[in-house]
Amino acid sequence: MAETTMDPTAAGLKTADGRPLKAALAAAQSRAKRRAFLLVLPLLLFIVITFALPIGQMLQRSFYHDGFSKASPALGAWFAANPAGKEPDEAAYAALASDLLFMKENRLAGEAGTRINYSVPGTRSLITSAARGADDLQPPYREALLEQDRKWGEPLLWVAMREAASPWTTDFYLSGIDMQRSADGGIERVAEVNRVYIWLYVRTFLLSAVITGICLLLAFPIAHMLATLPMAKANLLMILVLLPFWTSLLVRTTSWIVLLQGQGVINSLLVTMGVIDDSGRLALIYNQTGTIIVMVHILLPFMVLPLYSVMRVIPPSYARAARSLGATSWTTFRRIYLPQTLPGIGAGVLLVFILAVGYYITPALVGGADGQLFSNQIQFHMTKSNWSQAAALAAMLLAGVLLLYWLYDRLIGIDKLKLG
Repeated sequence: MAETTMDPTAAGLKTADGRPLKAALAAAQSRAKRRAFLLVLPLLLFIVITFALPIGQMLQRSFYHDGFSKASPALGAWFAANPAGKEPDEAAYAALASDLLFMKENRLAGEAGTRINYSVPGTRSLITSAARGADDLQPPYREALLEQDRKWGEPLLWVAMREAASPWTTDFYLSGIDMQRSADGGIERVAEVNRVYIWLYVRTFLLSAVITGICLLLAFPIAHMLATLPMAKANLLMILVLLPFWTSLLVRTTSWIVLLQGQGVINSLLVTMGVIDDSGRLALIYNQTGTIIVMVHILLPFMVLPLYSVMRVIPPSYARAARSLGATSWTTFRRIYLPQTLPGIGAGVLLVFILAVGYYITPALVGGADGQLFSNQIQFHMTKSNWSQAAALAAMLLAGVLLLYWLYDRLIGIDKLKLG
């Protein structure tokens, strides 16, 4: 390339082979970008295949369930031709009889019944038993089906079948906010005794906030001590902070069960010391208290590390200068030291809170009925094969976390996070 002292991007300059210099630089930059993209392409494909696609499939599952729609083509056509709210006539029952026979021939009655059972409990057996006897149904089909079971005339059942006739549905999100479809096709709250999800959703975020606050109060002095001690002692204490990571989560949780149970180590020690009597042993496990204690222990290192990464680079001379100018220790901490630790506080709080919201193993083992979190309901529905309900609840949890993440970005700024 020709040597020149002029601006290399100036028009009119050429390379040794006669090409315009500006075009040659643009081509070189383009090649560099392509090489960089090819280098990160394997990692990008890995993230898409193992992270993005599963999340996308799960989110789709929360809106999509074809268990009933693929088994009821005739009934789906009747619903499409008749407006919502119309009372089912003989043609509707004839379509239902045709679909019951179709379910029997293709062994779809169980799946179709399960889908309706999500909206109207107790209807799976109704559909499967009717499908078994579909060969014996004769017109008039309305009288034949009602004679078989009077539930076939219930408006709520027909509302549920109309909604399930399309594979795309919002029923699982309605259930996730303790709502349901009424007999007239509207939306209403479920009975008070069945209102589970909203309170559990709020309790999950409240408990996560409490756990995060306790972790911050405990981690701040630990991180400060690590940042101010000589390096040799700080490294030794850092090993103690990281030591829990070398032990299985299940082992740590089980150890806390041994410590906290009614006849466990802590209660027995308090009885021996005379702090409590044998009949007044503390309930420290299988409740919210147990969930908070164990999760604070598990998540504490995730708060210590971001705080330490920020505190270790704060020059001690700032505090000395403030004191030399007459500031008290509290003023120095409040106006000089604390503001410089805010990026670490933000990173630790965000990290611990998001982890706490999504935990389900620890609450399942030590939480009992009172210490369960929203994620435990997701795990319950996953194991009970109602993946669509689990996907809807997971989407709600994801939406809540993303909202808090957005608020943090608006108030503080993600660019100020200091994770190491």
